[in-house]
Amino acid sequence: MTTPRCAAAGSVLFLGAAPGVVAGVVPWWLTGWEAAPVPAGVRAAGAALAVAGAGVLLHAFGRFVVEGLGTPAPVAPTERLVVGGLYRHVRNPMYLAVEAVVVGQALLLGRPLLFAYAAVLGAVFAAFVRGYEEPALRDRYGADYEEYRRSVPGWLPRLGGRR
Repeated sequence: MTTPRCAAAGSVLFLGAAPGVVAGVVPWWLTGWEAAPVPAGVRAAGAALAVAGAGVLLHAFGRFVVEGLGTPAPVAPTERLVVGGLYRHVRNPMYLAVEAVVVGQALLLGRPLLFAYAAVLGAVFAAFVRGYEEPALRDRYGADYEEYRRSVPGWLPRLGGRR
């Protein structure tokens, strides 16, 4: 059985290794964090979106530790299916959060290249979820996952909780 301390440590490592690279290192590599001229309102909206995305990402990682007793990393999955918090509204809040961070950076920096990167990320995320994650969750959690999948949308969050 995984302890909360081990789950937290693994989640922190995975946070840096996956979202940290995808939403931090790669955008930096693509832009050098150099900003183009953009209106202050667009810059503020980008900053707000990036901060909100980071908050959602941290919340989702926390749910894996507290509710699931595991990590988002495929090599150290949760002991229990995570269905609380934001997972009541959408099945893939982590991927949506990373997208929000990258789109927020695109707005903040005025760099269209980051919009293109976000589009590629979206396609990669969707393919990974469909080709690996959903079958793996079905195998691991069986009927519980199937019921969750039927009752909670994958990509477009809904208001209100799980039905």
